[in-house]
Amino acid sequence: YGAIGVASATRQPLDYFAAGRRVPAIIAGLALAITALGGTGLVSLTGAFFVSGFDALAITIGGLAGFVLMAILLAPFLRKFGAYSVPTFLGRRFESRLIRLVSALLLAVPMLLLIVAELKIVSAIGSWLTSTPQPLLIVIFSGIALVTVVLGGMRGLSWSNAAQAITVLFAFLVPAAMVAVIVTKLPIPQLSYGPIVRSLLKQESALSLPSVAAQPFAFSLPDAGFATIAKPFATPFGAIGPAAFVITMVIVMTGLAAAPWLLPRVSTTPGVHETRKSLGWATFVFGVLVLTMTSVAAFLRAPLMEFVLASKPGQLPDWITVLQTYGLVEIQADTTRMTLGSIAFARDGVFLALPIATGLPSAFVYLAAASAIAAALASIGAAAVALGNVISEDIINGFSWEPRSDTVRLTLARTMLAVGLGGGMVLALALPADPLKLLLWAITITGATAFPTLVLSIWWKRINGFGALAGMLAGFTIATVAISASAVGLIGVADIVAAGVALPVGTIAALLVSALTPAPSRHALELVRDIRVPGGQILYDREMQRLRLKQRRSAT
Repeated sequence: YGAIGVASATRQPLDYFAAGRRVPAIIAGLALAITALGGTGLVSLTGAFFVSGFDALAITIGGLAGFVLMAILLAPFLRKFGAYSVPTFLGRRFESRLIRLVSALLLAVPMLLLIVAELKIVSAIGSWLTSTPQPLLIVIFSGIALVTVVLGGMRGLSWSNAAQAITVLFAFLVPAAMVAVIVTKLPIPQLSYGPIVRSLLKQESALSLPSVAAQPFAFSLPDAGFATIAKPFATPFGAIGPAAFVITMVIVMTGLAAAPWLLPRVSTTPGVHETRKSLGWATFVFGVLVLTMTSVAAFLRAPLMEFVLASKPGQLPDWITVLQTYGLVEIQADTTRMTLGSIAFARDGVFLALPIATGLPSAFVYLAAASAIAAALASIGAAAVALGNVISEDIINGFSWEPRSDTVRLTLARTMLAVGLGGGMVLALALPADPLKLLLWAITITGATAFPTLVLSIWWKRINGFGALAGMLAGFTIATVAISASAVGLIGVADIVAAGVALPVGTIAALLVSALTPAPSRHALELVRDIRVPGGQILYDREMQRLRLKQRRSAT
């Protein structure tokens, strides 16, 4: 990956910030899917499916719906505008340097959280593989990510992400397919694990596994560490209540659709049509990976249920013993007969445990680990490039519409990329947080802050700068306060559920303030009209050309 990034080095701003706008739709789609899921989603959500069953679908359904929302409401129009970052688009759309600066500062927070989450998960997997201390691995993987993207920017990111996506698809799907062949005789785990689920229902009934009914707003997916199975696999609303399930889906859907580390990727495709196709590919690949994650969880539950049902006093099967040796399983009680409550699995080790439990060679375990590392590096690179561009383009240069020289612009972008990634590395070393929780916080803050303003900026011409600013500040403030209050125990509602109120409040604030303040200018209305027309010249490129000509005339 580093070699691809170094080979993609460029001195052209268009290549650095938008990969020359020539990334094929399928490559952009692969990168979007792998970046959105990341190592945290691939690893932690697989464990969540294993422990909590289909309740974890609240997150993955929201992710799939997020790509649909992005494809319909946002991506084609942002591609027509052609800005390199979300704050740049908002600043130009509302003709406000203040909005550009404020949105950049607000959206930098979730990008930092994402970098921290991915560094946490990739260092944990690397430490399991090599027994190297996690702090050292955080530094090492930060350096690898920096080498991969610092010289080529979005160009290096696009092509290294393509290699990482191929690695994830091969290394994650092949072990699952081999297990499916062993268990079902079919190498398609996404479609063949239905009979396994039906047998699980019978085994769970024989074990008298209770069907827990969660409270409407309950949200209790397993935390990092070891967890025991407490509910049937296919029974809904045992770990997440019905209301919390819907709130989680909406939060993930809006947060992913407006993600500032994903949306700039749409500007790398050759045109609006290719952008739509790339979102189609992203949805397909994301869906395949989600189905594979659920199949991995089901295939690992099956031998566990068989063991517990046939358990003999004082005897452990070889695969449980091996998993215990590798630190992926804990036997929590010394009992004469094993129960589900006495066997705890590491949530972030479930995807590694399946090849071991089914007797596959260790090479398949290493393949699974390689998929998680590749996905995490893809997500770290995307967030670092987006964060560096936001700092350099929208914060440092945010008070001027005039572009700097190519050399200064690229040097500043590369420097700020290193600074942003370094900040994420320092936070990852200092914060003892759960990667899945950090990922959900990042998505929640993004949806509450950016989604209402982005959608309204395209689909409601009456919104003005005052409304946009009010909507972003209200959404960000409420989301962060709700998450913080839940984290320290001031409120009894889960953080992501409590922060769900930020999305409607931010939307209402944007609507009300816009309606009570002066209408936007004629130029802003014409800009919206141009954005809605798929064909024609890219608006941002046209503006940059005009400003360059103006600078040359002034110089002469």
